[in-house]
Amino acid sequence: MGEYENFAEVYDHLMCDVNYEKRAKYLLSLFEKYDRRPKVMLDLACGTGAFSNEFAKCGIEVIGADASPEMLCTARCNSDNLGLNVFYLCQRAEDLDLYGTVDGAVCCLDSLNHITDYGSFCRAISRVSLFLEPERLFIFDVNTVYKHKYILADNTYITEEDGVYCVWQNQTDENTLITDIMLDFFIKDGETYRRTCEDFSERAYTKEEIKSALCAAGLKIETVLDDISGKPVNSKTERAVYVTRKVKGNK
Repeated sequence: MGEYENFAEVYDHLMCDVNYEKRAKYLLSLFEKYDRRPKVMLDLACGTGAFSNEFAKCGIEVIGADASPEMLCTARCNSDNLGLNVFYLCQRAEDLDLYGTVDGAVCCLDSLNHITDYGSFCRAISRVSLFLEPERLFIFDVNTVYKHKYILADNTYITEEDGVYCVWQNQTDENTLITDIMLDFFIKDGETYRRTCEDFSERAYTKEEIKSALCAAGLKIETVLDDISGKPVNSKTERAVYVTRKVKGNK
């Protein structure tokens, strides 16, 4: 996953349309439906801590892990401003190393897609499984092959939120399913705009690749859903939510 040195500054502005509270409640409802609400939860690739804070508000002990020091610095400030005690670790997903086990784990907003090497993708899932208690759930979402081919594709998007103007350009390789994303930010600073840039890549993984990675990590799929609709995935699903369980006896 990228370091997002410049992205951290504007991430919360650009993600302001994400209803973190609603999504967090939906994820907790899945935990309760297929298992139980976690007491200690891993928020993998936690970014600026928006989901970590929502879970912490519900009385859950949260460990937020992310590869970007800049993102974690913002996350720490956000949690402190809310009076929430979230424990943050600066670690890549494929190098995850916790001090003990957790009884629930999440990875939100297509963060696993940012791992473009399949071996690293598999290791990241295996590391989560290693620190997950038996029979407990790991819930994550991914951008689908359909989204990469037909929504991200080679398109350009323009957004403007709270004085931050962003030009988002994509280039998708249909063979590797890797999308190179180039972001140009124009941040209002008084009467002028300050320009900063960020680029990173995402990879869409097939259902077979994801299932194979989960199986190798000792995780079984309970269900796959069309984002937060609660409905099964379909041919035009853009974000798929995987509810997986660590197989009993797997260490």
